[in-house]
Amino acid sequence: MSMDSSKPVMTQSAVSFWQYQQKEAPQSEPLKEDVEVDVAIIGGGFTGLSAAREIRKDEPSHRVTVLEANMVGYGASGRNGGFNMSLFGLEPEVTLVRWGKQKTIDAQHYMIKAVDYVRNLVDEYDLPSDYEHPGMVRVAYSDRQRHRLEDSLELFEKLGLRQHYQFKNAREIQESIHSPRFQAGLFEQNSGILNPYKHVRALKKLAQSVGANVYENTPVTHITHHKDKITLFTPQGSIRCDKLIIAVNAWASQIRGLPRIRSRQAPVWTAQVVTAPLSEQQWQDIGWSERESIEDNRQLLHYFRRTVCGRFTMGGGAIAFPQNNALGQMETQNIWDNLETHIQWLFPQLKGIAIDYRWGGPVSINMDMTPEIGFIGDERIIYATGCMGHGVSLTQLNGRTIADLVLEKKTELTDFWIINRKAIPWPPGLLGQAIAHTIAGGLKLWDKFEERSLKRHL
Repeated sequence: MSMDSSKPVMTQSAVSFWQYQQKEAPQSEPLKEDVEVDVAIIGGGFTGLSAAREIRKDEPSHRVTVLEANMVGYGASGRNGGFNMSLFGLEPEVTLVRWGKQKTIDAQHYMIKAVDYVRNLVDEYDLPSDYEHPGMVRVAYSDRQRHRLEDSLELFEKLGLRQHYQFKNAREIQESIHSPRFQAGLFEQNSGILNPYKHVRALKKLAQSVGANVYENTPVTHITHHKDKITLFTPQGSIRCDKLIIAVNAWASQIRGLPRIRSRQAPVWTAQVVTAPLSEQQWQDIGWSERESIEDNRQLLHYFRRTVCGRFTMGGGAIAFPQNNALGQMETQNIWDNLETHIQWLFPQLKGIAIDYRWGGPVSINMDMTPEIGFIGDERIIYATGCMGHGVSLTQLNGRTIADLVLEKKTELTDFWIINRKAIPWPPGLLGQAIAHTIAGGLKLWDKFEERSLKRHL
């Protein structure tokens, strides 16, 4: 399949590459009446659909309804890079400083469970997710980045997690992936890749198969909550429910009627590109035969992987901030240009490689760089935010955790310390924007300092 690269995707209204490949998918009808249910879920992504399926599996008598503002797969769950990985928050060093050793250990064990949860789900139901489990390697371009990889390995040793990681020097990493830029790598075997759009559409079918109702193209315009019921208003109907799950992640700023949700996180944009299919000779030139996913050890990191259709996709490297919460109006041409330049900087063998598609989308960033599951008021309203761009595995296990909370079960998952933690709220208005830009500027300077020995800054 070839695509017209002269027409780059410029706004959130355009679909991801993964969705573009699949063309049209059958959509559920929007809500067109007033209904009453036990549990309503706003957001038809990984979190919401996983929670819906788990609730119905455990309690088939519960009436569960999912409301998706667009179509399932349109949001972050169908736009991401498809990394089923164990990274929690920004990185373990940040979690350690903010929360201490034991909570960092608990977070890493939660994420190991999350990776296994996704992999086992694909295997159990034979989901058409194009799933592979080749592991992931974090690579360094400079001596300082290599030293931080070594420090990370020492930290994993102290946390009792050393067995999951293998350090590779420049010779070892370049033997398998033929990039002259890689100075070291930290390999983790327990990591996979999938097609996120195919996967989330499969999760929709699973939720429906156990009796959950899924309404697409049904945005929630307003929420009211009283002692007896919570009411969700949509353009053509309403839902009265006993309990509500808000599973919109970066889109939390769009929720009306629950002010606290708007302060839990800030949306930032990450952009991605995908190459034209590589020839057999080009793949031989760059190696990468083990198909492991890759992240670099920058603060504003790049993430890249092979696809089952013979391309590779890359994202990250920089972030952009929506103005006035206008998530559908982002100009990211300079980020796409930088990604294309970075591909050829990494692999000079691919000079002139065509870029077939460009897209992007918002991710959820918490003030203290830590994921969160919380309650609003009493425990009738539950929300989840703060994936930090590492949400494929996290959000799906969060769905299981939220199901336990909704059903008032006491489990190992519901004891996880991110639940109803004392999160730092994101300041509103210009102050919040100023803080976000300051953080991004600091990360950019950090990368520039660590990469000052390179011939070009990334």
